[in-house]
Amino acid sequence: MIKKKSAFYAVLLLALAMLLAACGGGNEGGEEGGGSAEGGEEAPEFLSMLTGGTSGTYYPLGGEMATIITEATGIQTDALSSNASADNVAALAAGDAQLAFVQTDVMTNAVEGINAFEGQAVDNVQAVGSLYPETIQIVTTADSGIASVEDLEGKTVSVGAPGSGTYVNAEQILEAHGISMDDIEAQNLDFGESTSGIQDGQIDAAFITSGTPTGAVEGLSAQVDISIVPIAEEKINELVEQYPYYALDTISAGTYGLEEDVTTVAVLAMLVVTEDIPEDTVYELTKAIYENAGDMAHAKAEMITLDTALDGVGIELHPGAQRYYDEEGVSQE
Repeated sequence: MIKKKSAFYAVLLLALAMLLAACGGGNEGGEEGGGSAEGGEEAPEFLSMLTGGTSGTYYPLGGEMATIITEATGIQTDALSSNASADNVAALAAGDAQLAFVQTDVMTNAVEGINAFEGQAVDNVQAVGSLYPETIQIVTTADSGIASVEDLEGKTVSVGAPGSGTYVNAEQILEAHGISMDDIEAQNLDFGESTSGIQDGQIDAAFITSGTPTGAVEGLSAQVDISIVPIAEEKINELVEQYPYYALDTISAGTYGLEEDVTTVAVLAMLVVTEDIPEDTVYELTKAIYENAGDMAHAKAEMITLDTALDGVGIELHPGAQRYYDEEGVSQE
């Protein structure tokens, strides 16, 4: 009788152990679409990626990137249009989205609590990595008579959508030339509205901060001959000295039908994420972006490389992104 009871308890214990193992045995590092990530953190089922206006670079590139992240991680990632950088950071800070495209200068301002973020420093957003240069393009028509930044004084000029990094770029560039927003008829238009306004003669020029060629500007150049206002080298040097996130850039002849190269400045586009996204999730999406950029059709995708992934990143990296870069031997200079 004792032997029978012992055998019964042994079988019972074995069955209980197998049941516990089955309950606790999910995929290591988290199941696709909402299992546990490293350290017991739950991987999200969905990710919202804020981009920019539909006629800029962020939106179409973000759509391709969202598809790659979805396929690589199993987490449904949706690219959403927005007013771009500053609004994107504010939305992340409020918990309304998880991923966003931003300009490096705007993100630095947000962390430091200056300019558009005066007194409202953001402390819950971390970097995934840099993507490509965003060129500051001062667009006008070839027959506008605007040949320099100084010529913008007294003109009707679009300085970017409310909440965009373009506004800050316009303000800083005008300031370097002794011009304030009060010296122009400033209009807060997005890229599509800006180019339509130039074509219709409603505005004289527009600041557009975006990777070149920009779709909205290409569309305008198909209708009228356009000009990109150059920034003089000494002014570029002043800007770079005062704001280190700027860099010399050139819009090559042939772009938009331009007959000559145009000197200007650029900032960098970067991808950021809220700090509460699990480390494993951010590791996987970072890996997916930089190892599959070649599969994206957008022209700017060829600039998304590990060699430049940490250029201009002036904020803390998310631990998941940091782990990927450490594995690949990539470090900030």
